[in-house]
This record gives sequence, structure tokens and C-alpha cells, in this order.
Amino acid sequence: MPVPPRRKASAVPQRVSLARAMSKLGLCSRTEAARWIEEGRVEVDGRRARDPEQRVDLARSRIRVDGAAAQAAGKLYLMMNKPRGLLTTREDPKGRPTVYGLLKDSGLPWVAPVGRLDQASAGLLLFTNDTRWADALTDPARHVTKTYHVQVAGLPTPAELARLRAGVRDEGEKLAAREVSLLRAGTKNCWLEIVLDEGRNRQLRRMLGVLGYETMSLMRVAIGPLTLGALAKGEVRKLTVAERKALSQP
Repeated sequence: MPVPPRRKASAVPQRVSLARAMSKLGLCSRTEAARWIEEGRVEVDGRRARDPEQRVDLARSRIRVDGAAAQAAGKLYLMMNKPRGLLTTREDPKGRPTVYGLLKDSGLPWVAPVGRLDQASAGLLLFTNDTRWADALTDPARHVTKTYHVQVAGLPTPAELARLRAGVRDEGEKLAAREVSLLRAGTKNCWLEIVLDEGRNRQLRRMLGVLGYETMSLMRVAIGPLTLGALAKGEVRKLTVAERKALSQP
């Protein structure tokens, strides 16, 4: 009996919330989008939008902001040498400085951080408006490595460094480092290089705290094959095509 030919699958509309659609277009963050919508600045298909959760079709819905058609921004990929003391957030209710202060006069379109560094940490931080690329890079299944240089109060023994590799437990979680090595040591403190392939909240500080060591300074120096290099503290630059492709490799 002849097999009937397969029908071509009809295109499925990519329906997302209006706030997410604006973020995907690279116009602003979802939080900013929600505020713009609530302020009555956004129209969808000729009607004033009031609900950030309104479902829209990214391919077909006509979105306008302040009367102008919303156009997708060109894809942008940045790296920053984040100084200590800045929050990795767009705005802070307490008025504390954020990483966006380093971007405000750049003339670049809106970008979001890829992952985070806490306020007390410094080093390599990525930004993009390509949400698909960011999601792939932060996918836990990919185990993208992140390398840190950590100054520790005290001198951990080789056995204690081995415990960090094997894993320690904190708040019901097992936390382990992929690699740990001693960079240099003084009489009262030392510098360690620690490589992680998972991203738990404040993971390094918690791991060292389990062993009774205070983290004095923490800097991320690499993400996968991308290194901080000679990028000065507080500076931002675009990734090269080769760098972006290297980060995209499985």
C-alpha cells in the first residue's frame, strides 16, 4: 500500500510575552519593558498595550515604542573587566553602583549580562543582546568552565585542596571544583587558581568557608577558552568573531 506523502509542518507562531519579545529584540531588559508598557509607551498591532504578559507573535506582531516601529538591534557580544564593588544588575533600589555605569555613555544598544559576578568579585563578565547565545553558554549541561584566581586567608594543605576537588557539602548541596592549584603563597595567605564547570550561588566562597578559610579577593580570569588578557579594570570591548565562535563550541 503506498505511503502518502508527508505534509509540510505549518509554521508555529513564536508566541512570547510582550516584555520578553522586547528583550529578545534587544530593545531593553524585561523589567524596563514592563515599565514602558505600564507607562503607555508601547503599542501592539495599533493598540496601546497595558499588560507586559500579553502574548505576541515575534514574527508577525507589529510592536511600536513611542510611536516608532521596534526594530531588532544587531547582535552584540561584549566582555568587561568588572571592578570589585559593582552590582551585576541594571538598577539597584539602594542606589549602589552597577556594571551598567560602565556602559551608559557607550552609545551601544541594550545588552544583558551572561551570568553574574557578585558585588565583592571582579574580573571577566560577558554581555549580549543575543538571548539564544546567552542561554546556550549558561546551559548547565554544557559545563562551560570558569577559571578564578582566589586570595585566601590562610594556607590550605594539599589534603584540603584535594577535598575541594572531591567536593564538600554546604546547605544540602555538593560543591566541587574541576581543578585546584596553588599559584603562590605568603606567610599568612595564598592565591589559588580554581576552575569550576558548574555555577552555584557564591560557590567558591561557600566551598572555602566549609574548610574554614575566608575569601579575601576573587577574580574570574577566563570563561571557557576566553581569557581576560590585558583588558584593564573597568574597560569593555567587543568579542572578536573567533572568540564568539570558540565560546559557542560544544
